[in-house]
This record gives sequence, structure tokens and C-alpha cells, in this order.
Amino acid sequence: MNATMAITRASPVQTTDSPCVEIGQSFISDFLMAIYILAFIFGFFFNILTLKPICQQVKQKNVLGIFLLCLSISDLLYIFTMPLWINYYHNDHHWELGATSCSIAGFFYYSNMYISIFLLCCISVDRCLVVAYPLRFRTRRTSCYAWVICAVVYSAVVTMHIIILVFDNLTDAHDDKNKQDRCYETYPMPKTVAMFNLIRVAIGFMLPLLVLTVSYWKVLATVGQSPGLNAQVKRKVRLLSFGVIGIFSVCFAPYHILLLARSVVYFKSGDKTPEGPYCQFEQDTHFSFSVTLALSSLNCVVDPVLYVLVSNSVTDKLNLCFRNRQKTQEDSALTAPKGGMAKESSLI
Repeated sequence: MNATMAITRASPVQTTDSPCVEIGQSFISDFLMAIYILAFIFGFFFNILTLKPICQQVKQKNVLGIFLLCLSISDLLYIFTMPLWINYYHNDHHWELGATSCSIAGFFYYSNMYISIFLLCCISVDRCLVVAYPLRFRTRRTSCYAWVICAVVYSAVVTMHIIILVFDNLTDAHDDKNKQDRCYETYPMPKTVAMFNLIRVAIGFMLPLLVLTVSYWKVLATVGQSPGLNAQVKRKVRLLSFGVIGIFSVCFAPYHILLLARSVVYFKSGDKTPEGPYCQFEQDTHFSFSVTLALSSLNCVVDPVLYVLVSNSVTDKLNLCFRNRQKTQEDSALTAPKGGMAKESSLI
């Protein structure tokens, strides 16, 4: 995948007989494929597992539950496209499914990334207002408020990527020059992409990170000075705070740091030929950048684990679901005919 879905008509890509970045068969593709397989399996399992208790929270008009539901929907939509990327790395960076599927897969990839970032940011602000200003904010914190915020985040991110898709030159997104047949791995990147990357890093990562850091700093300071909260509540608040910062540090920060570095090197390097410093930098960092892309996909695994398991209400509902299921099985066993019980026992 390239750094972003690119508006490429405004700036043609330089073509040479030899590629800017050589991507051959290696263990790297298998390593990346393994990360995506793990993300697909555990992401799907955790999101499906927590979907029912989250929906129960939504029925109770719980604001955090609404944020969690929108986060899970975004994660699941991306998870359903993850087999395309698994197939891509299984074929050693060869996209054999056509240009349209490449653009659609990229659309869900980047949309999920920034929907997750902005929803995590919204949740951090919501937590801050609840903890720091409970009386002033309680009357304004309604389910309608949460739905509107989620709708704004979805609309902004999806609209931006739809516009990019409309103006995107699919032959560049689906890079088949020199029979490479890559998906979003076009080198050198067009100037338009490099400029867009700088904006993306500033608005899509640095600004949310600043808001998130300030919000949780305020939360931790308020909780630490509150004598009315017990140690368990304080521990959960700290776990949530450091967990969100951890998601940004592990899943999103490495990708955006390298994305920023690639764009800066692009503008500082006048020579874009395969022998020039820019292509050499891209060659040296290609593996690292691919790994950061794979790490960013792990947010769909961590999101439900982090937010659901630190929530008392959701944890209780999960335990209740398991207890009810176990009780139902026990009641069925007690009321079942003896023959049925013998048959069941024989199958164990």
C-alpha cells in the first residue's frame, strides 16, 4: 500500500525502466501476511464477542456504548476487507484482483484508520468532560449528542476518501508498471500525495494526539485529587488513559512518523531517479513502513479489548451472557430425555 489514496492527475509520476523500489520475494511478505492473519482472526472474534453487550448499552442510551458501537462497525468493515491484503502479501506484493478492488480495499483501510483515531479522540474528550465537569456536562451529554458526533466523524472521513477515489487515477493506485502490479505502493510518490501526507499527519494524527494527551492529563489529575473514588475506579481510569495513549504509540505513531519522514525527504530531494537519494531512502525504509502499516491494523483488535473490558457495565454483561448460556445448557441437560443425555455424553 502506498502512503495514501492519491489524487494523481495533477502530478504525473516519473517513469523509468528500473523501479524506484525493488520489492522481491522474501520472508517480509510472509511476516506481514502473518500480522494481518492474526489481526483478522482476533479482531473479528473480539468485535463479534463484544457486539451484543455494546448494543445493550446503546439500548440504554449509554453515550460510551454509542461511541463503542460506531468504533466496532468501522473495525468490522475493515476486517471484512483484510483477506484482500492477506492475499496481496501471500502473492509477494502482487495485486491480482483488479484496480477497483484495490481502491475499495484502500478506501476501507484508511477510512477505518482515521475514523478510529477521531472516535478515540472523541471518547477521550467525553471522558474528560465527565470526570472534570460532571454537573455542568451531565445535562448536555445525551445519546443524541453521541450519535451526532459519530455521524460527523463518519461523514467527514468517508466524504474525504470518496472525493479522493473520484479523482484518483486507478492506474497509479493499482501500479502495474514494470509488471509490478502493486496496490498503493507507487514509487516515487506524486507531489500531490506528498503534500496531502503532510496535511494528513498534522490533522489526522498530531491534532488528535494533542487533544487526547490534554484530555487524559486532565482526567488523571482530577481522579488523583478526588477522595471520593476508590482504588479500583482510579485504576480503571488510569488503565483506560494509558491504554488509549498506548494505541496511538504502537498502532498509529510509527506509521505517521515514517509517513512524515517520507514526505519531507521527497521535498528535500530533487533527484527522484532510482539512483537518487529519495529512492534510496524509500528502499531502505520500505520494510519498516510496511510493518507500521500492519501495526496500524492491530487497532481493530485492541479497541474492543481496551474499552469494553475496562468498563464495569460491559464486563458484567459479558459475564452475565456466559452465565446465562451455561445455565441454559445445564437446564437443557436436566430436562432432556435420558436417551438424549446418553447420546450427548457419547459425543463428548
